[in-house]
Amino acid sequence: MRPALVFLQTQCLLCVFVGVCVPGVVGSLPHALPWHVSCPSRCVCQIKPWFSPDSVYHEAPTVDCNDLLLTKLPLPIPTNTHTLRLQSNLLSELDTAALHRLPNLTDLDLSQNRFSHVRTITQSRSLPSLLSLHLEENQLGRLPDAAFSSLPILQELFLSHNNLHLIAPGAFTGLNSLLRLHINNNRLTTVDPRWFRALPRLEVLMLGGNPVEALPERGFLALKSLRSLVLGGMGLRSLAEKALEGLEGLESLSFYDNLLTKVPTQALSRVPGLKFLDLNKNRIKLIETGDFRDMIHLKELGLNNMEELVSIEKAALENLPELTKLEITNNPRLSYIHPQAFLQLSRLESLMLNSNSLSALHQHIMLSLPNLQEVSLHSNPLRCDCLFHWAAEEASHLHFEDTQTDTRTARKVRFIQPQATLCSEPPELRARRVREVSSREMSASCLPMIPTSSLPSYVGVREGGKLILHCRALADPQPELYWVTPTGLKLGPAPSHAFEGLPAPAPCHSPTASEGFNHTSASSVSPSQARDNTPCNPYKHYRLLPEGTLEMNKVTTGEAGLYTCVAENALGADTRSVTVGVHSREKKRKRGVAADIKGYTLFRKDATLEVREVGQHYAILSWQNGRNLPSTRLSWQAIYSNTHTPTYTTRILAGTQSFNLTHLQAETFYRVCLHLGISEGAKHASRRSRETRKTQCVSFKTNDVPDPQPSLQLSPELTSTAITLLLLALILLLLASQGWDTEPSKEAGKHDCTHHREIKSPKALIINQMTERNNEHQPKQIRSSCGETDRLEVSTATPSSVAMETTRKA
Repeated sequence: MRPALVFLQTQCLLCVFVGVCVPGVVGSLPHALPWHVSCPSRCVCQIKPWFSPDSVYHEAPTVDCNDLLLTKLPLPIPTNTHTLRLQSNLLSELDTAALHRLPNLTDLDLSQNRFSHVRTITQSRSLPSLLSLHLEENQLGRLPDAAFSSLPILQELFLSHNNLHLIAPGAFTGLNSLLRLHINNNRLTTVDPRWFRALPRLEVLMLGGNPVEALPERGFLALKSLRSLVLGGMGLRSLAEKALEGLEGLESLSFYDNLLTKVPTQALSRVPGLKFLDLNKNRIKLIETGDFRDMIHLKELGLNNMEELVSIEKAALENLPELTKLEITNNPRLSYIHPQAFLQLSRLESLMLNSNSLSALHQHIMLSLPNLQEVSLHSNPLRCDCLFHWAAEEASHLHFEDTQTDTRTARKVRFIQPQATLCSEPPELRARRVREVSSREMSASCLPMIPTSSLPSYVGVREGGKLILHCRALADPQPELYWVTPTGLKLGPAPSHAFEGLPAPAPCHSPTASEGFNHTSASSVSPSQARDNTPCNPYKHYRLLPEGTLEMNKVTTGEAGLYTCVAENALGADTRSVTVGVHSREKKRKRGVAADIKGYTLFRKDATLEVREVGQHYAILSWQNGRNLPSTRLSWQAIYSNTHTPTYTTRILAGTQSFNLTHLQAETFYRVCLHLGISEGAKHASRRSRETRKTQCVSFKTNDVPDPQPSLQLSPELTSTAITLLLLALILLLLASQGWDTEPSKEAGKHDCTHHREIKSPKALIINQMTERNNEHQPKQIRSSCGETDRLEVSTATPSSVAMETTRKA
């Protein structure tokens, strides 16, 4: 959303009329008609189209004397001149008497000349018909009181790109009809509310480009009719809560190219009728929850060209029922948009997200925008996996549920520049067009990935200052994020269950370890613990926000070092590290950084790898170190006398000080080694520190398999067999009791009679149980399919003996 576009949008219906209706009419008219008058030498006299400030078309007799290097007013000027153009000359004074003889003079253009005093133009008698005065790009330094009092009906005043550093409180006195005031790109350092008391009808105010770092509260209170306000390029770092108070009719607002670090939510809440908002090219890092909530008339929003924007948080844009276009483009570090960032945007039609660092756009976002027609995602490092199934070729129709009518409707969202919307990951899909990839080619689940653009490699902070580190990751399942400090302290969600026997990292803090992915952490502190202000808690100045932002207040030199963010879900993990340098105020940055890194030790000299518990197929190992080492690895190998066995290696997540090694073979010797990695910061460490980075190894033997003991219990396989035989015997008994006798066919008899045999244990056990229940111990007779009688000998064997017999036969 460019500033010129924002300015045109402020005119609403007037802009529509000027930009759409009027050009259609003017296109059928000649651009210039002959004007047969005595024209000044070298000038051009024609009748040209002209539009008044309220967009009324006129055929204006025009004298064009632009670009003639004039030093004085050319004469004679026709008396019925409507528009006089003297742009790009060398004028420093003006014969105002000649102008006073032009009763129809409406538009005077004196831009790009050498005027240094406005009185040389407006002195003497008034110009009763002048509506527009252009004085851009001159050398005006100040505006005295009543500087334009001789222009009673002036509606447009253009003073931009001068050297104005002082405007008297009553400079605009007498301009009661002024509609547009452009004083942008001057040298003003403050905004005086008294300037605007004489401008009750002002609709457009351009103040941008002046070095104003703060706006006064209620500074625009007198501008009740203001509809467009441009405050771009002023160096604004923040906005007072009441800075925009009184602008109830304001429709368009631009903060383009300022130094804002946060969305001025409180100030914007004082502008209830806002329709167009431009926050492009600011230093905002996060669009936080509630930043754009309940702006019920907002139609277009621009969040482009922000070098430091990394994340759009949950419910950042909420309840914007009139928003139709959202532009979030050209933000090189923007890599994360929360799946629920956009809520209740019922009319959003165009979503522009191109030229960012987004790896995916979650399906929840698409489903939350029921009227979305087009989306722009080109020039992003898109990861075509499970989060992108909605964009696949056969899934391009999104299904939206209408809660009022309880119906589902399918609608296709159009990609802007689909030929440039390509997959960057995984490697097998690289450079493929997203729309041409099927969902079958995309993975069904997503490993966590922390974008490299979300964290810089180095962050410097002054001692006693505040440090903020942002880390974000998208995956399915949703990952859990935690941080590891230079001392190995793990800052994250509260552990789910304890792991006994592990040492605590500090005497006044006894964290429990949490398990996951075969590893456990021995140093973990939850956000609630980190915010605890009790004297015993050394981590009270740490604050971990829910989305993964780590905040530290009053940073000390002892907290310099490597900080690692870890994103973890049930499928795996990803890490990113940043080196933090803390330097004193009097030292230069480079000297401070070098001093900080030089003092780092990689780990404690007494750190040893220990075997805490060994089983038949597992071993629990633990170790201690006093530093964050994100590149740590664990390797293990089975040891046999005559054979060479492979070595297995796994990566150890930062902050982990225990590992459960599983799937081992029983009665086997193993050698396990801990390889403590070296970080970027440690490259500057002393030689002695690097020498202490030795590999720690231990050996152990897994437990023997115990000898099998006789058991009267059936194995699961035999139990299943026994149950089957019991059911068969029960069926035979039921048939026998009913006297069910069938006449077999000859062919069946030939076939089945060959299988007659005496039924013995374990069937005898079932028959025995049945006969005991009926107090009958006589042999049963069952007619076979061959027409003969088979005799079942009922055994009196006990259940235990039967179980042993069954086990032996198996």
